[in-house]
Formats: sequence, structure tokens, C-alpha cells
Amino acid sequence: MSEESLLDRQRRYLVPAVAPYYQEPLLLESGSGRTVTDQAGQSYLDFFGGILTVSIGHAHPAVAEAVADQARKLVHTSTLYVTKPMVDLAEKLASLLPGELSQSFFTTSGTEANETAITMAQIATGRPEIVALRHSYSGRSQLGMGLTGQSGWKLGEGGQSLPIHHAHNAYCYRCPFGRTPDACGLECAHDLEEFIQTSTGGRIAAFIAEPIQGVGGFITPPPAFFQEAVGIVRKHGGLFIDDEVQTGFGRTGSWFGIEQYGVTPDIMTFAKGLGNGLPVGATVTTPDIARGYRGPTISTFGGNPLSMRAALATLAVIEREGLVTHTRNMGDRLRSGLEELSDRYPVLGDVRGKGLMQGLELVRRDKAPAPDLTTRLVEESRQRGLLIGKGGLYGNAVRIAPPMTVTATEIDEALAAMEGALRAVYQSEPDLKAVTPTRIRYEAALS
Repeated sequence: MSEESLLDRQRRYLVPAVAPYYQEPLLLESGSGRTVTDQAGQSYLDFFGGILTVSIGHAHPAVAEAVADQARKLVHTSTLYVTKPMVDLAEKLASLLPGELSQSFFTTSGTEANETAITMAQIATGRPEIVALRHSYSGRSQLGMGLTGQSGWKLGEGGQSLPIHHAHNAYCYRCPFGRTPDACGLECAHDLEEFIQTSTGGRIAAFIAEPIQGVGGFITPPPAFFQEAVGIVRKHGGLFIDDEVQTGFGRTGSWFGIEQYGVTPDIMTFAKGLGNGLPVGATVTTPDIARGYRGPTISTFGGNPLSMRAALATLAVIEREGLVTHTRNMGDRLRSGLEELSDRYPVLGDVRGKGLMQGLELVRRDKAPAPDLTTRLVEESRQRGLLIGKGGLYGNAVRIAPPMTVTATEIDEALAAMEGALRAVYQSEPDLKAVTPTRIRYEAALS
């Protein structure tokens, strides 16, 4: 089948909202490890991993074998029946999670996982109001869009009638309080006190937040942000929902992103990388909170044996191959290379993230967002065999998140491709040479 006919059929039979990357959409056919191949036989280093979903590499043998074995036995039952893979995964999660988080409800996506978490919190507290953060993303349902703190992702009404309030986030590069990193004072976190008193009824059900904001452009809070913010939320009777849909299971160089902030959540949500590409969502909470979540409720496809086996195989590979430590080490290598690029190309106004979840913010003079340059960089990177992602409220953030099995050689190849792409962007726009450095050093300034 020709590329033209496939694209014509895609445009005819899929809604316009399904808009692929690139001026000439990429028609992928196969993948192995950190590489994907298109219909023309061109191979690319995949440094976006299906939006941080292919956590241990494309077509990983352990996952493929587990799914094939399960498919020969039992594919589907729904949560109305008990299967060993579902119980095994719930038990495994309980062994990995902090504190008393030990009881799971399985769905098929991060959207559903977050919806379940909100319902759990409202039942447990007897309150309706939720505090979310600006620049956040929580899914594409009405509730998910309501929780999301970016107007561009709120289709239709976008859950605007729901009792959800958006507080300031810790966007240090563009501090909403005009602070510099060395004088931060955690004002974004302290503001939650007055925010709850003035913008809510004062008695909230929960505070939901991502340890690193994914679609927001990998915005990374300072180390003490969550300790301060969660302390204020709990003082007002709210629970803390930790959205680990993108950060979970080693991605940040620790098993869970929130570990690096020294806070134990009341509820945690997962999806994406847990199944290495198989559809799975999980909401995990404590027995006390779970006790009130009695239903009746079901998830027709949640907990399906195929996804459960894929998740178990994925976690086994992460443990067996020491991928959490590997991710931390490879993340340091990637970060160092990106910072060197930023030193040479100040259009990279910010470098942020943890582990193999690194973000770049492209700017013009005076930190003006440069979404056009971001699109150019992504296109030029593709021309050099590298796939990276985009994001951010202003469309000017690059998201870099290769599978956690990535090698040092592949990271070096990706950095070389990005340097070539940046050089091409600079050559096409001579005025960029007047952009001066604006990058802040987070670890030094905010620790």
C-alpha cells in the first residue's frame, strides 16, 4: 500500500483531531528496541517512546512472549471475575509503592485512572472540590479536561462546570511571582494557603499533581515544593493524588517521581510505561481510602489478562536489568549533553527534567516563546533520524524521553542529531545569534 493512499484514508476515516506530527506524516511499520522503521524502510532513533509509554523498548521479547502466552490461554474476562495476572500485578504494585498504598483498581488509561482517583478522594472526604495546577494535563474526558490546566487541551466545554480550581505551579523558568531561582522562597507553594481560602470553599477533597508536568513541557518543581504544598493541602483536609502516568516506574531515575520530593501520596495513578505499550491504567490507594470505594463499579477492559501480563513482564525487566539506576546514569549523560548544547545555542532557553525525562524550552529575545523554532527543531531532528516530542502551553517545549534501555552510544547519536538540527535552525535565521543565554541552573539555585 502506498504512503499516499494510507494518508488519504487516514484523513477520510479519522476525525481531524487525530493530527500526526510532521509536515509529511511519519508512517511507522515496525520497531525494535529504541528504533522504529517507516514504510519506506527508513529507521529512526525513538526518543519519545509513544509519549513515554514504550518504557523498555519496542517489541521487547519478554513482553511479547508474556502477551503471546496469555493470548493462547485467556484474553478477556472483565473485573467481574478473578484472574491470577490481575491479582499478581496488584500484589506487585503493593510491594513497590510507598507507605500503605496497597489496593488497586485497574482501567485502560491514565484518564480513567485519574477519574477513579478523584472519585475515591471525593467519597473518602465527603467533599467535591479539587485543586489542580496550571500547565497540567490529566486526560481527554470531560473530567480529565477539567483537571487540565491548559486551554488548548480543553475541547468543547472542557469540564468547566466541575468544582476544580487551578493553582499556580512551580514553573521556575517563568515564575508567576517574578522571583529568581536564588530568591525563590517557594512562593508558588506558599500561595496555596491563600488560594484555598479565597478560591475554594476551604474544604477540599484533593490536590492532584504530576511530579513533572508531562504535556506541560516537563516543568520540574524545586525540591521542597511538594512537601510545602501537600502540607498545606492536608491541613485543609484534602488528600494528595500523585499523577505518575508519565513519571512512574523508573522514568525519572527513581521508581516514582514523587520519591525525589520526600512525600508519600494518599492515592497514586499510573498508565503509559507500566504496560510498555499495552493499554493499562492503575489507581492505587490505602485500605482506609479504598474501603469507601464500594461501587457497584466495573471496568470492562481494566485488569484484562493481556495487559496485566505485559505490565508484570515490564516490571520484571526493569528490576532484572537495573533500569532505574541505568535511567539515572543515562539521564545524567543526556542532561549534560543538552546543557552543552544550550551553552552553544542560547535559543534553548531552559533545560529541565529528571532521568530520561528531559525538556527544552525554545525562546527568542527576552525569553519570548518560540513555537515556530520548536517545530523546526523537531522537523530537522527527524531529517537526521531522531524522533522527539513537543509540548508546553506555548508550544515551545521539546520533550525527550527515550526507552529506559537506551545506551550511551544512542544518547550520543541523539545529541549529535540535535546539534545538527540546531545548526540548521540557526543558519536559516541569522537573527537567532542575537539571543542571549537565559538558562537557570536548577540544582544549584533551588536546592
